[in-house]
Amino acid sequence: MSSERKRSLSIAGHRTSISLEEAFWEALKEIAAAGGQPVSALVAEVDSGRGELNLSSALRLHALAYYKRLATARPDDPEA
Repeated sequence: MSSERKRSLSIAGHRTSISLEEAFWEALKEIAAAGGQPVSALVAEVDSGRGELNLSSALRLHALAYYKRLATARPDDPEA
């Protein structure tokens, strides 16, 4: 897998740096676009529900769960 890439984003008015592999940044861009929101809004959404999990791990798990839902969704499923 590709090396990690660090990006800085504003979350709830605070700047933070997040390191993720490029494939995960691309996945988050696709997920955000599908939801009609910028990546920073998606990251803030994941951040608000992550509990004790570190943010990078929470973002990876969010991307995995998103694509798993797509892969297992029935064609007539409105959640897909």
